[in-house]
Amino acid sequence: MAVYTDVAADDLAAFLAPYDLGDLLSYKGIAEGVENTNFLLHTTRGSFILTLYEKRVAEDDLPYFLALMAHLAARGVSCPQPAKTRDGTICGTLSGRPAVVINFLEGVWPRRPGVVHCAGVGEALARMHLAGLDFPHYRSNPLSVGGWRPLFNMAASRADEIQPGLRDFIAAELAHLEGCWPQQLPTGVIHADLFPDNVFFIGDTLSGLIDFPFACNDILAYDVAICLNAWCFEPDLAFNATKARALLSAYQRARPLSEAEQAALPLLARGAAMRFLLTRLVDYLDVPEGALVKPKDPLEYVRKLRFQQTVATIRDYGVEAAGAVA
Repeated sequence: MAVYTDVAADDLAAFLAPYDLGDLLSYKGIAEGVENTNFLLHTTRGSFILTLYEKRVAEDDLPYFLALMAHLAARGVSCPQPAKTRDGTICGTLSGRPAVVINFLEGVWPRRPGVVHCAGVGEALARMHLAGLDFPHYRSNPLSVGGWRPLFNMAASRADEIQPGLRDFIAAELAHLEGCWPQQLPTGVIHADLFPDNVFFIGDTLSGLIDFPFACNDILAYDVAICLNAWCFEPDLAFNATKARALLSAYQRARPLSEAEQAALPLLARGAAMRFLLTRLVDYLDVPEGALVKPKDPLEYVRKLRFQQTVATIRDYGVEAAGAVA
């Protein structure tokens, strides 16, 4: 979440008029995150989140995201639901951006994820994958392996400004991933961005998953790999195998990984690290002037990628292979 686009009070009032959300009491921008513009709204009928979709979200994709949240909620996955206007419209336009109001989900995201949080997100991710198996819509992943080279080309000429040698490091790893990316693993709906700030907890209990604008159809185990990178490193970027074991074990209790998925997981984790390294690099080099957003450090994912390059098997993540769980 972030604020790229300012919203005037009069424009917001006009946008909200067709909804039955009560009178607007206050609104404020949410500076966390890097992708879309978000505001917390307080009205006489409660709290809501207003999202204006920015550069990486195509308006034509919004029906997929909104239908997916309804589909998952109907199958017991706790996630926000979009508000409708009196005539049933979900998506509108505000300040020149596609905009949606969703209900406020109770809970807070863990600033320092522990083992219990990693277990919670592992189980929730597996249940989301299972719930999405009969989702009737399809959206390809624009930020999978086929989308990485265009991102690299956008940033390559300035990559060494961030770290000397970064351009060559990325180029070599990208060529490796393009040459051996797996093609025959189980696929389905993935969240594709399930970082700690997109998972809410009340105490130690997971209360919901949020922020679905990157959801798509792709390799299910790739979503697991994204979470290994997002949840299982300490602030000093040391990998925590205890957290990884908790995440993977909880996931596999709900949806066991096949032998092929387990064998591919280290490669998928390298790819997941590459994806976020590239998007962070592009964003870091191109923050719009005046945007209320702090770009994420791409070097964090250089460190994570270097670790993932050393991983040989799923055992290096703290669990046994061949379907066993800890």
